[in-house]
Parts: sequence; C-alpha cells; structure tokens
Amino acid sequence: MGVDACRAGWVGIVLSVGGLRAYIERDIEDLAAAAERDGALDAVTVDMPIGLPDAGRRTADVLARQRLGPRWASVFITPVRTALGHDDYRIASAENLRAAGEGISQQAFALRHKIRQVDRWIRRTGHRVVEVHPELAFAQLAGQPLPHSKSTWNGAAQRRHLLAGTGIRLADDLAAAGAAAGTADILDAAVAAWTAIRVAQGQARPIPDPPETFSDGLQAAIWS
Repeated sequence: MGVDACRAGWVGIVLSVGGLRAYIERDIEDLAAAAERDGALDAVTVDMPIGLPDAGRRTADVLARQRLGPRWASVFITPVRTALGHDDYRIASAENLRAAGEGISQQAFALRHKIRQVDRWIRRTGHRVVEVHPELAFAQLAGQPLPHSKSTWNGAAQRRHLLAGTGIRLADDLAAAGAAAGTADILDAAVAAWTAIRVAQGQARPIPDPPETFSDGLQAAIWS
C-alpha cells in the first residue's frame, strides 16, 4: 500500500494480484486496518517523514533534494523533534533555529499533526513501513526529474501515463477515495504503492544507505 496525506486525512492505494483498491480514512491506523480487512499488507510506504532529527538536517532530505535537481523544492526539510512538539509556529520555528540553525517552513509546520500521527503509529504497527517521496519515485520511473508540477494538467497527465506504463491504471471513479482526495494525492499514493511493491520484492534502496538513526531509534531514509 502506498499512502499519501490529503485534506480528508489519508488516502491509500493498494496493489495486489486482484487489482487496485483505494481507501481513505481520517487516521493512518484506520487506513491500514481498512486495507488489511481485504488482505495482508506486505509493505506500506508513506509520504511523510519517519525518523525525526535531534539537530540539523536529515541526510535523506539533503540527498533527495540533490537527486531532484529542478524539483528540489518538493522536498521539505524535516523539523527537529523538539520543534514538532509545539503548536505555535513562532515557538516551533525558534526551537528549530536553536537546534538546527534554521527555522521551519510553513509547509512543514502545517503537517505537524500528520507527522506526529505517523511517529506514534509506526512504533506500534506490525507492518513493514518505510518513507517514500513521490517525486523521487516518478523521477525513477521517468529516468529523470519530471519537468512539470503535479498540480498542472501536463504534470498530472505525465504522471498518470508513467503509472500506466507499470500496469497501474487508475480508474476514473475511485469511489470515496476519489471523491475526497485530490488528483495529486491519488497520483502520489499510486506511485508510493509502486515503490511498496519494490520494497516487498527487495528491489528498492534507501537514501542514505544505510539509513540514519536518531535518538528516536527509527531508521531515517527515503526509499525509491
């Protein structure tokens, strides 16, 4: 299953011999439970940071930006753990400045609740869960970073075409998930699911290799 955050919560795309299924839930734990009712999950890939730094930048974020070249801005720098404990942006940014030498982007701060949710869930789940970044996965499919943003017509069409080339054909109607999640969210979850297959089959590799480990004990790496 590939998982991406969306306004409604989380959208998941599951690939199996039986075809493609889409799920949507408010909580990521409920998403995994809903998917597992239809069959065991061999691997789960999530577009959200796993392994929060104590100070400085994660190597995974730095390397991902380098690989994406012109699309580097799609990778936000993960805040330090202590900064993510605050719900006031100014306090959180000041704490990150103290611990990492830089503030927090508004995008990263807006995702703090979902980052915390993944951080709690991954400690108690029995699933194999790793972090992915959709733009890295699409770049791997295309052989280079994509020229157009996923929010544009050209960008969405190219991503859907790349997915179809792997056998992942997204139906025009994905029921509740298709009604609640945005186009970019579905595309990102689908390419994350493609990476989940590679993880399950031992074909995907982490960056960095080996992953970093911070005080939380979690492996911090982006798989592709």
